[in-house]
Amino acid sequence: MNKEYAYGRVRLRIEEILRAKNISKNQVCRDLRLPRTNLNRYCRGDFQRIDAELICKLCCYLDISPGDLIEYERPPLPE
Repeated sequence: MNKEYAYGRVRLRIEEILRAKNISKNQVCRDLRLPRTNLNRYCRGDFQRIDAELICKLCCYLDISPGDLIEYERPPLPE
């Protein structure tokens, strides 16, 4: 089993929510003054820690709660 995912992982549903609300990544980055590369890393799941301020910004901007944005993926069952 991949040690990195031994306990599962956290996924941010940013792209899904943006599509549902018809908002572009460019618009979010402009409005929240976020570097596009940082937003892309979060969208790809390429992060070790989640920035609480970013979560607050996204939740406020998108009018959602953290539970709408953050999803826990359970690890695969051992074979």
